[in-house]
Amino acid sequence: MPRKRSKYPTELELEILKILWARSPRSVREVREAMAAAGRELAHTSLITTLNVMFRKGFVKRTKSTAGRGYEFSAKLSRDQVSKGMMGDLIERVFEGSASAMMLSLLESDQLDAEDHAALRKAIEKHRKGGRR
Repeated sequence: MPRKRSKYPTELELEILKILWARSPRSVREVREAMAAAGRELAHTSLITTLNVMFRKGFVKRTKSTAGRGYEFSAKLSRDQVSKGMMGDLIERVFEGSASAMMLSLLESDQLDAEDHAALRKAIEKHRKGGRR
């Protein structure tokens, strides 16, 4: 039975989006070179297939290359849109809809250092005073 198509990017799709968020539009060759520079070698045909899947999912836009053949790709979704969607999904699936349970879990993990704690305190205080971000 095929697995249900996720409305969120896979790990590979997220890597590609990060490259496109840094600079767009990019050709397949440019995306492949950026991935290789980041330590992820991918066959040209595999990358084309992945980019076309991402296009069908609505994650990227593609336009005919000004150089003639092929396409250039740009992210269709912003980093903020993707992160909010994935965070909401995580909160629903893992923390049963409780954002505070997710925050408490994060605070209790070893992922945050003193600087992170200070930044979170500042953001929470700003949010409490009516400002967002």
